[in-house]
This record gives sequence, C-alpha cells and structure tokens, in this order.
Amino acid sequence: MAVFHFLCCLLAFVVAVNGLDNGLARTPPMGWLSWQRFRCNINCDQDPLNCISERLYKDMADRLAADGYKEAGYVYVNIDDCWAAKQRDPVTMKLVPDPKRFPSGIKALADYVHSKGLKLGIYGDMGTFTCGGYPGSKFTMATDAQTFAEWGIDSFKMDGCYSTTDDFSTAYPIMEFYLNQTGRPILFSCSWPAYEMSFNPNYPKIAKYCNIWRNFDDIDDSWDSVKSIIKYYGDDAYNFSSVAGPGNFNDPDMIIIGNKGLSPSQEEVQMAMWAIMAAPLFLSNDLRNISERSRNLILNKGAIAINQDPLGIQGKRLWQIGSIQVWLRPVLPNGSYAIAILNENYGGYLSPVTVSLADLGVVDNGTYVLNEVFTGSYIGTYGTKDSVVIKVDVSSVFFGKYTRKS
Repeated sequence: MAVFHFLCCLLAFVVAVNGLDNGLARTPPMGWLSWQRFRCNINCDQDPLNCISERLYKDMADRLAADGYKEAGYVYVNIDDCWAAKQRDPVTMKLVPDPKRFPSGIKALADYVHSKGLKLGIYGDMGTFTCGGYPGSKFTMATDAQTFAEWGIDSFKMDGCYSTTDDFSTAYPIMEFYLNQTGRPILFSCSWPAYEMSFNPNYPKIAKYCNIWRNFDDIDDSWDSVKSIIKYYGDDAYNFSSVAGPGNFNDPDMIIIGNKGLSPSQEEVQMAMWAIMAAPLFLSNDLRNISERSRNLILNKGAIAINQDPLGIQGKRLWQIGSIQVWLRPVLPNGSYAIAILNENYGGYLSPVTVSLADLGVVDNGTYVLNEVFTGSYIGTYGTKDSVVIKVDVSSVFFGKYTRKS
C-alpha cells in the first residue's frame, strides 16, 4: 500500500495536466463483451464452446464480421475477466494468458480479430486482484499498459475490486497516463464511479480520464435489472448526464437482447433506452445462436443512428407518472429530438399518453415530422404545441423521432 501511494504522489503532477487525449469514442463505442452471457466459465473440458477461451472470442469475431454487425458499427470484441493465468511471468512480471484456454496467446488473437476488420478489448483491475481472483494491476500499471499495446489491444476495461475508496481518484488517472504513453490508441473503460455511488463521484474528473465508465450495478438477464438501470439513469444522481459527450460516455452496461431474460417488447425497451441514453452498445449474448428478430433489433438502423448521433447528448427523463416515463434527447439535424415513452407495467393494458413538444420544454414555433424509429413509419406532422396520443403496451416503449421540418 505504501509503495502504491508513493507512486501516486510521484505521478500526481503528471496526470494533473495529462487528461485523456486518445481521440476515441467520439460516439458511444459498439461491439461485443463476454461477461453477462459467459461470466467466468473456465471449464473448457466439459463446455468447450462456451468457456472463456480464444475459441469463444474468435467465434464472436467471425459472427460480427459475417452477419452484418461490423457494418452496423459493432467493432469491438471485448475479453472480460478470467482470461489470465493465476500467476504473472516471474521474470518480466507481465500478465500471461491462461496457456490451456489461450494457447496461441493474446497477440495472435488480436491479429485474428484485426484481420476481420475488428478491434480487441481486454479486462483488468486496479486492485491487487481482478474480481474473479486473477492478477490485478495495482503495482504494475506501466508494465500492463505496455503489454497491452504490444499485444495490439484496442480497449482496456479496468475494474475496481480489491481496492479501497482512497485509490480510485489516483489509480484511474495513472493508468490513463500509462495507456497514453504507449502511443497506441486504447479506449479506456473505467469502473470508477460504480464503486463510489454513495460518495458523490467526481464526474468531471472521471470524464477527464476515461472514455466510458460504469456507474451502477452489473446488468443481469432480467427485466427487473433493466428497469433498475433505467431508473438510475432517470434519477441522474449527481447530474452525471451533464458530462456525457464525444469522447466520454456513461455506460449503463451490456445489451442482453438475444438471451432469455427479456420478452420481445422488453428487448425493444432496452434498445430504445440505450439509444436515448447515448450508451455504449456492447452486446453480451451468443451470436452463434440468436433469433432473427433479436438480430434485426440489434441491427436496427434507426435506433443505431440515434445512439450514434454526433452531438453525443445524453437523453433525460423529463417526467414520470406511475410507471409511465417520457424521455427526450436532442439529436441532429439541429432542432430534432428522439423521444421514448416507456410503460414499465401499467395494469396490463395499452396506456394512452398525450404529449406535445411544448409539454417537453421545446419552446420554438417550428414544424416537426414524427416517425416511429424501429419501423420508420410516419406518425404525423406537428407544431410544438400540437398534441399526439401514443398508446404504449405493458412493458413496452414508443420510440420516436421528431425531425425539424421548418
């Protein structure tokens, strides 16, 4: 601990003037991440297709490249916890991939992923161990950053297990400094505010050093979990939405569309809300075994366009009555808006919601064309004071876009 704090003091003056400068995440990053679907399954003897191994990540890279995901923007293949051997190299102190599950090594895996036109991400921890009990980076940040660069890594997710609350505000800036020092653009995904939820996270500082950051509980494959995340983002504790923008985005966690926990309409809710929230779109599912309906939703051009809107403004919940929520996000072209009306669970029947742009705080006298996003269907043309009645079924969402006409 004393060594770590000495290093923090030594580098404090450096990181204070060396904010994030990697040119990445100008829009929310998109790709695939193993954790929610595959967790820490290391039993390759009995479950070779689903264990954390180079085979799994190659399979997902193949599917991203061949099934239309890459063209839609899903380009990151992200390794999560449990990839490493339990011990570092005793001579170099470098991290070592598990030799049985990653026999070719991470550099070879990165080369394979890159050959598909994709990017490879990897996982680590700022503490002494990762959450799964593998070697952490607490005393080896410079070595680990350089190792990742040598391997050809494009994204690094740093967790916060086996640490103290005093460490976060120094460890993440230090790691960002070392990542920048490698000269390789490496997207930095932080878990910093997720460990400080009750301590008023310093979001402006977090945004200075991280491209994306987790700030709430891990997502589970369930409707209740999705709803809890939406509520947290709607409540917007400490006004974290205000720091979102090109280069820096809040991360409500993975897309679970295509798994077993959500109904078709609930999958639409997640896709719509993650688009409204300007969230990273990291799929965590089995792309080798996904329904056409779920695949089409993940690839929906209208939803992706709103998620990837260059303004990068995070949408906000404007009001909630019972289980009905209305969210709004400014998007391009200038003066246009994405809207989501969510019915979490309102009596089991269609709930009519009457809304106008004026109700949502839009004060100009423009004319707007309203389309439903998923289908592109035309709803109508409205002035800001003109109301429209939208019927939203239970556990469902209306996802629309008001495009300014004049």
